[in-house]
Amino acid sequence: MSIINSLNTAVSGLNSQSHAFSDLSNNIANSQTTGYKAATTSFADYVTSNDLASDGESLSDSVAATTRQHTDNQGMVVSSTNTLALAISGNGFFNVVQPTGSTTSSTAPTFSSQQFYTRNGDFSQNNQGYLVNTSGYYLEGYQVGSEGALSSTLSPIKISDSVAFQPTKSTTVSLSAAIGSTSGAEGTNTSTATAYDSKGNAQEVSLNWKQSSTDPLVWTVSNSADSSNSAAVKFNSDGSLASVNGASQSTGSAATFSYTGLPQDMTVNLGTIGSTSGVSLATDSSNYSTNPTMTTDSVTSGTFTGLSMQSDGSVMATFDNGLSQLLAKIPLSTFADPNGLSAQNGQAYTATASSGAPTVNAVNTNGAGTLSTSSTESSTTDLTSDLTKLIVAQQAYGANTKIVTTANQLLQTTLAMIQ
Repeated sequence: MSIINSLNTAVSGLNSQSHAFSDLSNNIANSQTTGYKAATTSFADYVTSNDLASDGESLSDSVAATTRQHTDNQGMVVSSTNTLALAISGNGFFNVVQPTGSTTSSTAPTFSSQQFYTRNGDFSQNNQGYLVNTSGYYLEGYQVGSEGALSSTLSPIKISDSVAFQPTKSTTVSLSAAIGSTSGAEGTNTSTATAYDSKGNAQEVSLNWKQSSTDPLVWTVSNSADSSNSAAVKFNSDGSLASVNGASQSTGSAATFSYTGLPQDMTVNLGTIGSTSGVSLATDSSNYSTNPTMTTDSVTSGTFTGLSMQSDGSVMATFDNGLSQLLAKIPLSTFADPNGLSAQNGQAYTATASSGAPTVNAVNTNGAGTLSTSSTESSTTDLTSDLTKLIVAQQAYGANTKIVTTANQLLQTTLAMIQ
């Protein structure tokens, strides 16, 4: 190799070590950046045009440096005071988008069609109700629609200022009234209640009561919409419940009737055997209700108090009645080669041919990973290792400069020969 080639080799070494300096400085600068994935520098020797190449004695006379991503490295999960923060432990990424143009509190944002992916789960609610991370990316998920079902399409999660409480599903209907008298003064009766299905839709249900023509202590209760859904209820002479459908029950046990039909199957609580606290007969023929009202176990009101995140990806609305209701579900995307993703500003990535297309998964399925609430994922920068590598790069850079100065001295010596 000539002295000039040595100069070129040394210059490529300087450029490569400068590249390493850039990677290391970026890692160190982002050592406290949530979800940042540290990169490393790989060096490769190059063989340029060489007369000896065909003789098997060719020599490399250049070096090149490339940045290697390690987006599949797991950062440490640390607790956060932010209750909306989420940290992924696994291979998944949050699905996020960016708005196009400027947005204001009075203008609904429009979003870019470009899909982004990130591990920065430090989310908060902005002034328009969207969940946004510290890099300005909007979190996407499956939202609960007005009909109460989860959407099948990913969209930016938006929470309104005041979330309406959805009445809870009715499972039990209870009666507490005298439906007639032991003297047989009232032969028929109707009980009504408002029941709610799993989506919070209300529907009136009613039960018909009919007294036996032969025994005033025996009544038949039936579903008003389906008379075949019925039960025989017997009372004691003091008006207390004796049995349901002739079953022998001990005093104090629950007396129930299975209601089937809309809005769903429920249990009708008639009271307790041997007691008049539920359904009863009045001993005084004038002391009973001609239209006793039933009640359900549904909770029908509540005031929105805030949001909470669940480890299964559920975004929940919390209410002052102590209950929570689902608003959205967060999925995670995985890639065949996450290190092939294209890095973007703000700890975000886009899919490439190298990474493969994203696969959208539910949390904790197909290797997507689990979620930790009130937590964030730390940067994967290893300061001790990177500072050590920085010293090595500095020494290597200095060695390459020594080659340049030495080559210069050799050239000066060569030039002096002809003076």
